Amino acid sequence: MSHGKLDALRNAGPLILPSMLMCNFGNLERELGLLEDAGVQGYHLDVMDGVFVPNFTYGMTIVAAIRKLTKLPLDVHLMMQNPLQYIDDFADAGADIITFHAEAVDDPLPVIERIHARGLPAGIAINSKTPVSKIEAVLPRCELALLMSIEAGFGGQKFEEHVLSKFQQVRDIAGPEIVLEVDGGINKETIRSAAEAGAELLVVGSAIFRQADYKEALDELNSVVGNSTHRVTPTNGL
Repeated sequence: MSHGKLDALRNAGPLILPSMLMCNFGNLERELGLLEDAGVQGYHLDVMDGVFVPNFTYGMTIVAAIRKLTKLPLDVHLMMQNPLQYIDDFADAGADIITFHAEAVDDPLPVIERIHARGLPAGIAINSKTPVSKIEAVLPRCELALLMSIEAGFGGQKFEEHVLSKFQQVRDIAGPEIVLEVDGGINKETIRSAAEAGAELLVVGSAIFRQADYKEALDELNSVVGNSTHRVTPTNGL
């Protein structure tokens, strides 16, 4: 099965994906315009249900709203119980990649199979304290592994360096095809070590959204990992 949008993100990596959790939802169209003018090539959307994690964010309505405003890939990260129940809803809303947490299910395989049935790449995520052995059996069935460098639930947490060793563990199990993603505490002090450990997609929140100029923030982060800013033509019509 071909997964063109995930492949495009990987081929541009190490690539920064803004975590939209911290964006200004009161002016979403303007936020997307600023980010795309700054050169982003995709978005990371954190869905929290208030059950699997203590925080509550948004659901498929916001995913659908963002889908209407951009053609860029939407990397949807489900931090929720019973993800299988909602795979079709998020696929219908416009997700291009769906990732769920191994800790949220007894058996991850039916969720992976449902994501694949919708023609989408499946991602498996684990929190910072969860060992890679938790997902070893299903890693070969996934297109993406998201290694949280914090405990999922809130932004602004400190990066946990012990997670860096997990990237090689996943690569040894799943081989070169799987895409490696990191989320949590990624900023100009931590982004280089994450990229050097093997992370190809780097999810960034406060290090972008707490800055006055998104382009300057992205340029600085890209310079740390040796990237030139990725310039793209804005696709939301702004």
